Amino acid sequence: MLGSDPVPARRVLVVEDERSIRELVAQQLRRAGYECRAVASGAEGLELLLEEPFDVVVLDLMLPGVDGITLCRAIREQGINRHVPILILTARRTETDKVLGLESGADDYVTKPFGVLELLARIEALLRRTTGTARAPAAASAERFGDVEVDRAARTVTRDGIPVYLAPMEFELLLALLQRRGAVVSRQELMREVWGHSAVVVSRTVDTHIAELRRKLEHDPAEPRHILTVRKAGYRLER
Repeated sequence: MLGSDPVPARRVLVVEDERSIRELVAQQLRRAGYECRAVASGAEGLELLLEEPFDVVVLDLMLPGVDGITLCRAIREQGINRHVPILILTARRTETDKVLGLESGADDYVTKPFGVLELLARIEALLRRTTGTARAPAAASAERFGDVEVDRAARTVTRDGIPVYLAPMEFELLLALLQRRGAVVSRQELMREVWGHSAVVVSRTVDTHIAELRRKLEHDPAEPRHILTVRKAGYRLER
């Protein structure tokens, strides 16, 4: 339409030290319509992240110098990209390593070797669920449980009136629990609804994010009053 402004391409930062993987991922992202910056080290990635806004970060865990775990934590702690979705790439297949990445602030992961179509699908799912397009805000956007207030429209959380930072998928997970109104939801349902794909990854993806929500929102994370585990069934939110 004449006079309408073009929609800017989503900006993706790829931090990957293996040249062949870095170039392949960057090429495929550009073909899919993304604007892509690709760097080979954590230090280069951190410098860019402190200077330029991005819509998603694709981050290898095993990087020279500033490793992926350190970079992931740095992203979450400072700068203009603090809320950006992070997808980690890892050659490590043990559950412990994957959980460490999630605990450091990542929202999802792909294990090497991976298919390009899978990677693109994961990126698209993260973007849908962190830009407000996946779920329209309710008319009354603010909800409370205990001393926590959640504003769906503003995507903010406060506890005792003090702002609490939640990583993008932590916020989406909290919304999924809130909308159940106390009903139990299984890990598989949460994987499909929040992450946008079937539960082909370890169930600890959900468990790790639940643990982070408890750490940030419960007075005693070891004895939670609101974010409850229902044995052999899943989780529910008790107001």
